[in-house]
Amino acid sequence: MSRQVFLYDPPERFVAGTVGLPGRRSFFLQATAGPRTTSVALEKAQVEALAQRIDELLDEVVRRSGGSTSVPAVAPTEIADTGPLQVPVEEEFRVGTMALAWDGDNERMIVEAQALVELEADSEEEFAEAEERLLRDDENGPPMLRVRLSGIMARAFAKRALEVVGAGRPPCPLCSLPLDPEGHVCPRQNGYRRSRT
Repeated sequence: MSRQVFLYDPPERFVAGTVGLPGRRSFFLQATAGPRTTSVALEKAQVEALAQRIDELLDEVVRRSGGSTSVPAVAPTEIADTGPLQVPVEEEFRVGTMALAWDGDNERMIVEAQALVELEADSEEEFAEAEERLLRDDENGPPMLRVRLSGIMARAFAKRALEVVGAGRPPCPLCSLPLDPEGHVCPRQNGYRRSRT
């Protein structure tokens, strides 16, 4: 079976968002162009890492160009996207591997999110070979979301993604672990339950 690639070049909208209450949220990347929308599930840490790496890569582009690029140093507030995910949110796949690249000729950020794949092998050597085959196989690989963004859209995506990650449960002022609405067993209070204030 050939690889399914969900290509958005460019998307009208590319955002990170969540479904569910803090503490039980599911994280998604969602790309939209016209009537077509693709949503892929991923972990909170993946969203955070993707946003940080996009910002780092864009900072490097600005630095190397000496400021002569169309990439803004910060996300412009006039294009901030604070809307919810488009519903219904239908998961195409769960993300395993992500990749970023900068197309300098077209000044575009390329974001790729590849489906999680479980490899089976009897030894570490066989596992390494199976992994290498998977990475080389463009035609029969796992499903992939590929999005090409302008520098401005990439900055806006990263800013929103970091805000989404930070919008979860507030941290305990003593131990920094997340506070649940029903309270929190704080290790710094020797296990006594602390109510959220």
